[in-house]
Amino acid sequence: MLIKYLAALLLPGLLVLLFTRVCYNRVIALILTVALIATSVYKGYTHTMTLIIIDAFSLTAGFWLASKMKPRKSGSRS
Repeated sequence: MLIKYLAALLLPGLLVLLFTRVCYNRVIALILTVALIATSVYKGYTHTMTLIIIDAFSLTAGFWLASKMKPRKSGSRS
């Protein structure tokens, strides 16, 4: 059960950051991550309200960190 709580604390925030880097839009990244969490709740992988609250906290932290990332310069491609 401890692994579920650690995963709920880390993975949603990391997914928001990953999706932000892939699609360059933090709102779309947040929507994609919420859709993944809603699917896991629907399938029954999230059993308690505590896990959902921890997921929401991690989403908020990931969204905040995504807003702090440096924007990509439009003229520089590597």
